[in-house]
Amino acid sequence: MTMVSLTTLFFSSHVLLLLITQSLAQPDLAGHFCFNGKGNYTTNSTYQTNLDTLLSSLVSTNGNGYGFYNSSYAENSTNQVYATGLCRGDVVADTCRSCLKNSSLELRKLCPNQKEALGFYDTCMLRYSNRSLYGLMEDYPPFTFVSTRNLSSSEVEKFFEDLGNLFRRLSSEAAAGGSLRKFAANNTTSGFKTIYALAQCTPDLSEELCTDCLAGAYGDIPTNSYGKDGARIVKPSCNIRYEISPFYDLENVAPLPSSPPISKSNKSRTIILVVVAVTVSLVLIVCICIYLRVRKTKKNLDQNKLPDADEIRSAESLQFDFGTIRVATDDFSEANKLGQGGFGSVYRGKLSDGEEIAVKRLSMDSGQGDSEFKNEVLLVARLQHRNLVRLLGFCLQGNERLLVYEFVPNSSLDHIIFDPIKRAQLDWDKRYKIIEGIARGLLYLHEDSRLRIIHRDLKASNILIDAELNSKISDFGMARLFVLDETQGNTSRIVGTYGYMAPEYAMHGHFSVKSDVYSFGVLILEIISGQKNSCFRQGENMEDLPSYAWKSWREGTTSNLIDPTLTNGSRTEIMRCIHIGLLCVQENIADRPTMTSVILMLNSHSLSLPVPSEPAFFMHSSVGSDLSLGWESSSGVTASKSNFVSVKVPENEAALISEVYPR
Repeated sequence: MTMVSLTTLFFSSHVLLLLITQSLAQPDLAGHFCFNGKGNYTTNSTYQTNLDTLLSSLVSTNGNGYGFYNSSYAENSTNQVYATGLCRGDVVADTCRSCLKNSSLELRKLCPNQKEALGFYDTCMLRYSNRSLYGLMEDYPPFTFVSTRNLSSSEVEKFFEDLGNLFRRLSSEAAAGGSLRKFAANNTTSGFKTIYALAQCTPDLSEELCTDCLAGAYGDIPTNSYGKDGARIVKPSCNIRYEISPFYDLENVAPLPSSPPISKSNKSRTIILVVVAVTVSLVLIVCICIYLRVRKTKKNLDQNKLPDADEIRSAESLQFDFGTIRVATDDFSEANKLGQGGFGSVYRGKLSDGEEIAVKRLSMDSGQGDSEFKNEVLLVARLQHRNLVRLLGFCLQGNERLLVYEFVPNSSLDHIIFDPIKRAQLDWDKRYKIIEGIARGLLYLHEDSRLRIIHRDLKASNILIDAELNSKISDFGMARLFVLDETQGNTSRIVGTYGYMAPEYAMHGHFSVKSDVYSFGVLILEIISGQKNSCFRQGENMEDLPSYAWKSWREGTTSNLIDPTLTNGSRTEIMRCIHIGLLCVQENIADRPTMTSVILMLNSHSLSLPVPSEPAFFMHSSVGSDLSLGWESSSGVTASKSNFVSVKVPENEAALISEVYPR
C-alpha cells in the first residue's frame, strides 16, 4: 500500500503543525487527497452546483449532534453528490462546524474539478464524492505524522508494550460506541511518562469494521516511529493518535443519550411484559434445542452436504459467478496455473475490468476441502492489513469451491529465496523489508485484529511478495481463531509443515501464538541463509538449520550462516536478525518473544537481546562449526530424503501436512 508520508511534528507545546481552525483566515489543511482516478467535473456544471449546495448546507442541517455529518444532494436526480464530515469526539459543536466549513473551502481550492476528495485538520475531516460513502470502511489513503522526539533506549520496549495495551482498550471502546459516536480517549502511565491516546471511527461503521480499521491504522505506524514518543495515523474511516502530552479534553465530550426511566404508572405493565417475555424466551430456547438436535442428526446422515453453505452464501457482496472466473482464467488453463498446493491449484486470471486476480481452486476430492474453504472465507474476508493477502471474494457452485485473491506478481517467497539466481538479486535491505513485513502481519494476527488468530502453517511458500517487495501472509485454511483473552489450544489433528512446526505442537498438538513465533524464527534463518530448513548430510552427520545457526552463534562462526550472495548491508544488523531468529526457535515456549517484542527488537538496535538457549529439535552433530552450509550452487552437501523430523501422532488420528519437503 502506498503511504502518504507527512512526517512532521504536531505535538503539545513543541508543535509545528497544530491547526487553529478558529482563526479568521482559513489555515492550510493538515492533509488532503484528490482522487484523480474518480473522474472530473467541468466548471459551472450541474455537478459543481450540486456540490456547492451540499457543502454549504452540510453542517447546518445534517449533523447527528455528536460531530458526524452525512448527506447527499442531486438536482432532478442527476449528478448526485455525497459528503460526510467527522469531528474529533472532544470538539465542541461551534468549533466542529467552523472546522468543516473551512475544510469545504480549502478542499475545493486544492482539488479543483475533482469529483472525489478528502481533507482534514487537527479536529475534523471532510469527504465528498459522486458515490455513497455511508457505511463503507475505507483505509486508503493513510496519512502519517510522526514526532521527532526520541525515547531513551531503556524506555522503548515498555513504552510500546503499554501503548499496545492502551490502544486495544481504546479500540474496543470506540468500536462499541454505537451509531452516534465511535470515539475513545484515555491515558496510561509507562515508567515516568504518561501516554495520551485516542481512537475514532466514523459512526456509520459496524463494530467489526471499526475494529478492523483501527487495527489496520495501528499496524500502519511506520518503522521510523518506533522509539519516538508520538504518532498519528489518519484514514478516511478512522484515525488514531498518541503522544506524551495532553491533546484532548474529555470534559468537552458530550454524553450520549440514555434510555428514559420507567415511570411508576407503567411499573405493573412492565412486570407483566417481563414475565411474558421470560416465558416466551424459555419456550423458544426449548424449541431451538430440539431444532438443533434434529438438525445435527440430519447433518450426520447427509455427508455430502457442504457445511454451513448458507452462512457463506449470505456474503453476497463477496460471491463471484463461476462463469466469470472460468473466463478470467481461460477455463483454468495450464498456462495460467501458478502452482499446486496441498488442497488444490492456484491460477492467474484477469477480470473484465482489467483487474488481475489469483484463484485458488480447491480439489474436489480433498478430504479437508470443505472445512478449509469455509474457514478461509470467513476468516480472511474480515482481515485488513497491508502484510496479509487480500481476499476479493469466493465462488461456490456445485462441487466447485474457489477463493479469489488479489494477484501478487512476485509469487511466493520460496520461489525467490531458494532460487540461486533470484535470491542474488535480494540485497539486505530487501530481505530486511520482507522479514519486517512478515513480523507486522503476524503482530496484527496475534494482537491487533478483532480476534486472536494463530496461522499454524507459516512457511516460505505461504509468504507472497508484491511488486514493491512487501511480504503478504497467505493461506489461512489452517488458521485458528481465539477470543482476545484466549492464548492457547490443543488438537489431536496436527496440521502444518514439518520443519516449521514448533515442537510442542508437532509432538503434543499444543499450539499458541508462540507456535507462529517459532515458524517465524525459521523463516528469518532461511531468508538470511537462502537455504531451506533441511537436514544437511555429510557422511553420517546431519544437521538442521536452527541447530547449525545456534551452534555457529555459540562458537562465534555465525558468518558461516550468511548467504554468500549477500555482499552488502550492515553485518551487525544481519547478525542481530540471526540472534532474533534464534530467540524465536528456542525450545522453551516461555523464552520465545512475542511478536510485539520482535518488532521492537527489529526496530530498536539499542535494545539489548537476551542470550538464546538451545533450539527445539536440536540435533547434536560431530560436524565442526567451520563447516559452511551446503549452498546448492557450489557444494556437494545434499539434503537427505529420509531425514524427516519424527512426530508422534496418536493412534487413529491423522497428521494433516499441507506440503512435506524432504529434510
